[in-house]
Amino acid sequence: MSAIDSSVRPRPHTPRRAAIATAVSAMLLGLLVGLLPGGSVAQESVDARTVAGAVQAFYEQTRGVQAQFYQTYYHKLYDRYDRSRGRVVFAKPGKMRWTYARPNGKVITSDGSQLIVFEPGDPGQRGQCFQQRMSEHQLPAAFSFLTGTGRLEQDFTFRLLNARRQGYPAGYVLELRPREPSPQYDRILFYVLKQDGRPTGVVRRVLIVDPAGNRNRFDFSQLQWNPRVGANTFRFSPPGGVRCVRP
Repeated sequence: MSAIDSSVRPRPHTPRRAAIATAVSAMLLGLLVGLLPGGSVAQESVDARTVAGAVQAFYEQTRGVQAQFYQTYYHKLYDRYDRSRGRVVFAKPGKMRWTYARPNGKVITSDGSQLIVFEPGDPGQRGQCFQQRMSEHQLPAAFSFLTGTGRLEQDFTFRLLNARRQGYPAGYVLELRPREPSPQYDRILFYVLKQDGRPTGVVRRVLIVDPAGNRNRFDFSQLQWNPRVGANTFRFSPPGGVRCVRP
């Protein structure tokens, strides 16, 4: 998931299905715990457990969100940055839509049961469409967050990093590592806002680092909580002549 969005477009030597699964997994994870309404916690001493608990609590109290996103992907092998932007809408249980800005035009949707990834082709081409059941996704932990059943403490170990050194003095930087090794990511960083010296639970930036050292960052803005969104938002039919392929 064109220079604008090669963060999710596999290289010729990379299996397309694996690349798409990796990119979508990263997006899901960035979305699921990164777009949460604010609040505060009562604990005076702030540690990793306190910050993680704030994120978990505020995720559980929202039904959905929409936001603008800015994605920055660093290819370690090529030493290159690729950037893209767009709009994301998320609603429980398991519904989402990522719409990439033109000229890319990529669309990723889920109606809660089926995941569809549409990649427009180059000029003169029809593009490609991939479809799979959400239960078949390669990141069960991410899917559990989407359905509201995931628990940070069950799926990850975590610690606080030095926020100033991480370039985020306005809040906390929480590093999470999966308890079970994953080929999609090695560690995840949540950039959590603070207010009056306490974590709000709002994660405004998510950084996913995979085992190869590639870095996939999502910055969210213009967040709206519990938006009224029609069911058609989470449905997608590819353009004429394009057939969705099931892996």
